[in-house]
Amino acid sequence: MSTQEKNIKISTINEVEQDKERNIQEEQIEQQTKQLEKQQTKQIREVLKIENVSKKYQAPNGEIEALKKIDFTLKEGEFLSIIGPSGCGKSTILSIIAGLENKDNGEIKIDGKIGYMLQKDSLLEWRTIYSNIMFGLEVQKNRTKENEEYAIQLLKKYNLYDFKDKYPNQLSGGMRQRAALIRTLAIKPKILLLDEAFSALDYQTRIMVTKDIYDILKNEHISALIVTHDISEAISMSDRIVILSNRPAQVKDIMKIEFEMENRDPINCRESPKFSEYFDAVWKGLNIYE
Repeated sequence: MSTQEKNIKISTINEVEQDKERNIQEEQIEQQTKQLEKQQTKQIREVLKIENVSKKYQAPNGEIEALKKIDFTLKEGEFLSIIGPSGCGKSTILSIIAGLENKDNGEIKIDGKIGYMLQKDSLLEWRTIYSNIMFGLEVQKNRTKENEEYAIQLLKKYNLYDFKDKYPNQLSGGMRQRAALIRTLAIKPKILLLDEAFSALDYQTRIMVTKDIYDILKNEHISALIVTHDISEAISMSDRIVILSNRPAQVKDIMKIEFEMENRDPINCRESPKFSEYFDAVWKGLNIYE
């Protein structure tokens, strides 16, 4: 074998060894990445866990099965939407979580105080905005100086302090909804349940209010569980979407929503090319006419 052939052979061997080392390094990096992802997943605790929850109603024409073995979790800091056909039992799930209705079977594990926002803002028209915001603390007999100061901070932080002495009928629909949210936040919940909380607003106001509330909840590190009929709203606000079947409601799918953008909010999500893809996927998942 000539010297040139030997050099070529040695060079080839070196390249093979380098490839092996490169592959080993890549595998190690991949394993480290997976371990890191697992650790991060473990660190994100579950603040709400629904296990095999079922519910039946007694009606004049017989027994109606509303929910059948519902299973899902809500993680700390997460936005989770529940979407499904009309009358399938979405609001019933929230009522059971909030303790307003009983379940027949299953378990619900809650880690933290719950706040609840309904379809209407339910502000008391004879009370000022400040007095309305104090109402939840009064009901809970927890109107301390510390909590009053916290409520005032929220009013200032979210641009309602100048309206604290106004009455609800003097505010726009969006401002009323923000006031209702601050009233709920004043009791310092860790989990917020929203039941069609924006449905009473006109389309333009609704989009702006979803952004306001999304930003506020992210700032306050509150986990949110949202019931909505609006697919676009669910996609633009959520980290995951729970898709329910027709009654009796069962979990058909839990879809992860990832836009991979900085400073994500419900408005810029709608401008993403992935938005229409998610919309189509959720619509097909609902399969309302099945």
